Amino acid sequence: MGTGSKVFYAIGTFLLLMGVFYILATAWVGDDAYLFGIEWVGSVGLVLATGLSFMMAVYLDFTERRMDVVPEDWEEAEIEDGAGVLGFFSPHSIWPLAMAGAVFFLGLGIAFWQLWLVAIGAVLLVWTTTQLNMQYSIPREKH
Repeated sequence: MGTGSKVFYAIGTFLLLMGVFYILATAWVGDDAYLFGIEWVGSVGLVLATGLSFMMAVYLDFTERRMDVVPEDWEEAEIEDGAGVLGFFSPHSIWPLAMAGAVFFLGLGIAFWQLWLVAIGAVLLVWTTTQLNMQYSIPREKH
């Protein structure tokens, strides 16, 4: 079990304990404003956060079992052991900024419940995401 999965298992366990404590504490107070004496917003939030944390922990656990020992988990590793290509990152792409603008319009539409703005934001988000994914598949002269 790698470091990442241990961290998320610990976070999930903490959230589980806090969720149980929160549900019992709000049920004990028993105010009439709550259904069955439980404060539902915080309870649901803690239960969902616990579930998401355990989902991430299981994913990282499965992923880390298939990998070799990474320098982060090796006690005698040197800084040079982690050197190398970490991935390809597009140096001058405009599409992440365009995607942020599309998410902005989508968020404004949801916040003010303007369905025409939600539709424009959704179409722009699909278009910009497609352009981001296809920017190295389309020849340079077609841009």
